[in-house]
Amino acid sequence: MQTELSLNYSRTLRGLTFLLLLNLVFTTQWLYAQGTKSLSAGQSTFTAKLMNLEQPSNETFRYSTTLYNGSSKTLVYELEAGLSPGWTISYNVDGSQVTSLSMEPGKTQNISIEIGAMANATPKKYHIPVKAISGKDTLILNLEAVVKGSYGLAFGTPSGKLNEELTSGSTKQIQLKATNTGTLPLSGLNFSSQLPTGWECSFEPSNLDKLEPGKSVTVNANLKVPDKTIAGDYACTFKATNNNTNVQTAFRIEVKTSIFAGWIGILIILLAIGIVYYLIRKYGRR
Repeated sequence: MQTELSLNYSRTLRGLTFLLLLNLVFTTQWLYAQGTKSLSAGQSTFTAKLMNLEQPSNETFRYSTTLYNGSSKTLVYELEAGLSPGWTISYNVDGSQVTSLSMEPGKTQNISIEIGAMANATPKKYHIPVKAISGKDTLILNLEAVVKGSYGLAFGTPSGKLNEELTSGSTKQIQLKATNTGTLPLSGLNFSSQLPTGWECSFEPSNLDKLEPGKSVTVNANLKVPDKTIAGDYACTFKATNNNTNVQTAFRIEVKTSIFAGWIGILIILLAIGIVYYLIRKYGRR
């Protein structure tokens, strides 16, 4: 009796195991079919590593994006964007600028998107929808560009005069003016010069920790011209730079010979004439 019960129990257990395995197989196939349908419905993708970037208005917003063709056929994608007036956009693939691209089935393509804001764009967050359109299929990538302001610097003279006269061997102090014309502070400003060989220039101050928007600072450039510099016009450049801006001002310097040097030249000429006259008087009679 016990043997028969054990046999029936074993048969029942095997039957339940078989049914569980059969159910598992059908469930797996159903899930696979559902997954396949899901893939075919949302096959292609358009994504970005960073959707939100923050920059001043005079710098470029650069996004690294990836377009994937998950369909079973080759598609041509047209690239479009919704931009505010005055904004610009470019799409770059492998170093070349494009507006559309052909993609084979299953292909992934990296696209570098560069967006330029309008120069006087209001500081705020801008939503920029970028579309990859192929037939009836439209992939939308919602980018965000946060404009935090702008960097701007003017560097010249208070009067606007860009030429000076110096005497050979002399020193001249040239007054310059640096003005923050942007909406963001300028930090770490440095002042430098590009001069003819042998010339020297020092600045007071030589650098500036911070210049607030709308503020100006006076910078004195102490220019020294070497002795025996040939008279004539010379080009000099004064620069104001930091990590965010670089401005330079070209100056024309007219070097003149000193009065003392001129008198020495006249005396040498008179002396030469006197020597020649003496030699003629002395040896001319023989």
